[in-house]
This record gives sequence, C-alpha cells and structure tokens, in this order.
Amino acid sequence: MTPSTSDLVTPDLAAAVGLVLYLVGLLAAFGIRTWLHRRRTGSAGWRGLSGRPGSAEWWGGALFAAAIVLGAVGPALAAGGTGPAPAPLPAAAAWVGLVVATAGFAGTLAAQAGMGTSWRIGVDPAERTTLVTTGVFAVVRNPIFTAMATALAGLVLLAPTVVTLAALGCLVAAVELQVRVVEEPYLRRTHGEAYARYTARVGRFVPGVGRTPLREAAGPGTSRP
Repeated sequence: MTPSTSDLVTPDLAAAVGLVLYLVGLLAAFGIRTWLHRRRTGSAGWRGLSGRPGSAEWWGGALFAAAIVLGAVGPALAAGGTGPAPAPLPAAAAWVGLVVATAGFAGTLAAQAGMGTSWRIGVDPAERTTLVTTGVFAVVRNPIFTAMATALAGLVLLAPTVVTLAALGCLVAAVELQVRVVEEPYLRRTHGEAYARYTARVGRFVPGVGRTPLREAAGPGTSRP
C-alpha cells in the first residue's frame, strides 16, 4: 500500500525541516552577509538599536530580536513534540510553507545583495549611504523586510503553532516601527527630494501600496541632495 502524503509529512518532520531552513536562512542572511560586508567595506554594517529604552524606535529593535528568537523556538518545540500543539492543517500546507519560506529567504539574500555597500542593520543618523532605487528596490522600497515576512509566513505553515505565529506578529510590528519611525525619517532627511520622488512612485512593502504623495513625502525639513 502506497503511503499517503499525510503519512510522509508528519507535523514534527515538517517543523524539523522548517527549523533547519530557518537556521540556514539566518546564517546566510546575517552571518555570511555580515562577513561579506566586512570583507568588502571594513564594517560589519550593524548599527544597533535606536532610541531610548521604551521609545517606539527601541521597541522596533526589541520586537525584531523577539521575532528572531521565537522563529527558532517555535519549530524547535514543535519538532520535539513539546510546547503548544501545531494546528491541524492539511499535509499540503507544509509543502506550500516550504516553497514560501524558501522563496522568502532567497528573496532576503537577493535584496541584501542588491543594496551593495549601503546594506546596514539599524541606522546611524550621522551616516550617509547611497539611496538604492534599482533592481528589486524599484518594485518595493523595503524588499528585505517583505521577504523576511514571507519567509516567516512559510515557517508558520511548516510549524503552525502560536509561537511561530507570534514570531510573525512580532516581525510585522517591528518592521512597521523600524520603517516608519526610524528609517523613513532618516532617509527623508538625508536624501531629500530624491527620496520624496522615490516614495511617491514605489510602494512601501507591496508594489503600488504605501506610496506617499510627493508634497507629503517631502515634508518639513527635507533637504535638497
């Protein structure tokens, strides 16, 4: 008798695959990428948390760190058969999750490479980097964050527990805070009208969604490049 798909893809196996994929993705996106960036520029590219403890900027960084940790803990608990029980999704959901997570991690690496020497984790207000608007950045303004959220969405399908869902929620909240409160004001001050024109034609996380009218995007205090 031929085993069915549900017999081959058990919840613990799907979670184990998700955990391995997640750890490999983290190693590539943060470890290897940092090493390559340091080798190319002499800087690791890490700028740390922004803002005083308890501020919106600080919460953005804290929630991002929480998302990274929960993203590993969720599938690890599910693979070990401990913690919250996975939701009873069809076996096909795991295959969809595998494809989505793989595409998300691949997209993250591609977007990071597209930033070149401008890649950073965090923002240094005194630093001026090149405004990248080509490649995938011509489609969405924050493709790295979009790809990371996609990867975590795939992980939720591989290990559908409250912990992995919380990881996705923390990431989305962190990204919204980081982009709106930290990065966009910095880029507006640094690149002025060039950034205003960019935000007017390119969506924030999804193509065509989150574009800012040119007059509003320029805002008070906008510098001319």
